[in-house]
Amino acid sequence: MIRSDSPEKNKVVGGVLYLVATPIGNLSDISERALKVLSQVDFIAAEDTRNTAKLLSAFGISKPTVSYFEHNKKESGGRIVAKLHEGLSCALVTDAGTPAVSDPGEDLVRVCADEGLTVTAIPGCCAAVTALALSGLNTRRFVFEGFLEGSKNARSRRLAELADEKRTVILYEAPHRLSATLAEMKEYFGDRKIAVCRELTKLNEEIMRTTVSDAADFYGENTPRGEYVLVVDGAVATSDELFWQDMSVDRHVAYYMSAGIDKMSAIKRVAKDRGVGKSVIYAEFVRSEEACGSESPDDGI
Repeated sequence: MIRSDSPEKNKVVGGVLYLVATPIGNLSDISERALKVLSQVDFIAAEDTRNTAKLLSAFGISKPTVSYFEHNKKESGGRIVAKLHEGLSCALVTDAGTPAVSDPGEDLVRVCADEGLTVTAIPGCCAAVTALALSGLNTRRFVFEGFLEGSKNARSRRLAELADEKRTVILYEAPHRLSATLAEMKEYFGDRKIAVCRELTKLNEEIMRTTVSDAADFYGENTPRGEYVLVVDGAVATSDELFWQDMSVDRHVAYYMSAGIDKMSAIKRVAKDRGVGKSVIYAEFVRSEEACGSESPDDGI
């Protein structure tokens, strides 16, 4: 039930696209603010209007809906943008989770931004973040890949590239492709840790924390059922790659400069090694030089 004392700042206004996150399995996960927006916008753009109709019906909401999905996004997106320019408000929803994340909604957001229309988000469920939190793996640094490309060659190329990724990797996979994907991951990733997350927030939710090879073997013998999120441990850096771990930033930069690399290129290399922005390294390097009584570098960043 929506409280009658909801803050005025949550008022639905015309000409705005609202990105409304919806439950990924458990209807109780929908937020009070999401219900308010869905019940007050002029119309709703949905990936599948039939699925969205069931969601709206469950909460007693009746609103005009339009279809917006991968194969009609250009034509439908144009109509939605025109209505927003007319002053109508629209809620964009996907079948489950957060719209515009691994979803054609990203194109609509881009068009609205280009046309100066306001876009705001009503946060909520996201399968990738939910799986990451449940994985038991490193959550400090991660990369989200969504669904891999459909063809075997394209999928193989991407997995080969991801094999060297040091951050935790999050992938979506459909049940009919899961066995093949895990078999290829076994080839490229080796025997590293993985969390195979199935049917998140639903009655049959299952988190299999195991290794890539064991997961590949299991689903080579058992039929996958439901929707999957795969969370894979990042590659372990070798000692050579971490030669700088006991160095200060200025020593790290000096190391590359001693090899004949100019200062700004050295700063970029250090930033890449440490996984931070080059402006962060530049600022630290400047502070170090000032502390040593050196003149501040006047190079641009």
